[in-house]
Amino acid sequence: MTSPLISVEELSADLGSYLVLDVRWRLTGPSGEGEYGAGHIPGARYVDLPSVLAGPPGAAGRHPLPDPQAFEAGMRAVGVSSGSRVVAYDDFGSAAAARLWWLLRHHGHRQVQVLDGGWSAWRDAGLAVSTEPPAAERGDFTARPGELAVVSADGAAVLASTGVLLDARAGERYRGEVEPIDPVAGHIPGAVSAPAAENVDAAGRFLPADALRERFATLGVTPDVPVGAYCGSGVTAAQELLALEVAGFAGALYAGSWSEWVADGSRPVATGG
Repeated sequence: MTSPLISVEELSADLGSYLVLDVRWRLTGPSGEGEYGAGHIPGARYVDLPSVLAGPPGAAGRHPLPDPQAFEAGMRAVGVSSGSRVVAYDDFGSAAAARLWWLLRHHGHRQVQVLDGGWSAWRDAGLAVSTEPPAAERGDFTARPGELAVVSADGAAVLASTGVLLDARAGERYRGEVEPIDPVAGHIPGAVSAPAAENVDAAGRFLPADALRERFATLGVTPDVPVGAYCGSGVTAAQELLALEVAGFAGALYAGSWSEWVADGSRPVATGG
C-alpha cells in the first residue's frame, strides 16, 4: 500500500476485497455501537475502542496501549487475518480509526488504511448503508509488537528538548486555559502545539500531503529531526502520526500522553505558549 489513506471512491469500487472496521467513538459519549447498529458501511464490523484498542485506565493513562495478547484476540474476533486488507473508519476526525491503524501497524500488520473523511464521507457520497452485522468470522492475526516507535514519559521529555514533540490537543488545552478532562492543565515543557483538528479540512478529510508537509515544517519537523506526538490519552496523537506519515515523516507515539504525565506530580508542567 502506498498511502495510509483510502478514499470512499477507492473503497466502494472494490468493497469486497477489504475488511472494514467501524471504530466510531466519542471521548465523553456512549459507545458507538448504537450508531453502528443504526447504519454502517456494508460488511463492516464494530470495534469498541476502550475495550479492544486500549488497556485498563490507570497510572499509565486513560487509554494505555492494550496488552498484545488481548489486542490479538480482539482483532481475531473481528476477522483480521494475516492477509486482510483492513480499512478503519470513524466519525471523530479519524482519531479513533488512526488508533486502530497505528496499533495494527505497530503489531506487524502492514495492510491497513484509514477511510479519508470517515463515515461522513461515505454517507455524503450516497453509498449503500447496512444495519445488519456481518456473519461472525474469526481471523488468524498474530500480534508482533515493536514495528512502530513508542516513547515513555522520560522519552517524551527528551524529545521535547532534543527534537520535536507535537501536542495534538486543542490549543487552549495546550496553553492551560482549560482542561475539561485531566486534573492538571498545561503541556509538557518544550512541546509544540499542533492541534490534530488542523490536519483535516471542514469535511474531515486530510489535507493534501504537500499542505501537511508545509504545516509540519512550520512546527520544526524535518527529516533529520526526531519527532513524537502526544495528546490527552494517546488516541488523537495517533491521528497526528497518521498525518505525519501522509506528509512523509515518521514519528513516535507517547501513548500515556498528558493523562499519564500529570499522574506523577513530580513531572514539570508548562502553560502559555
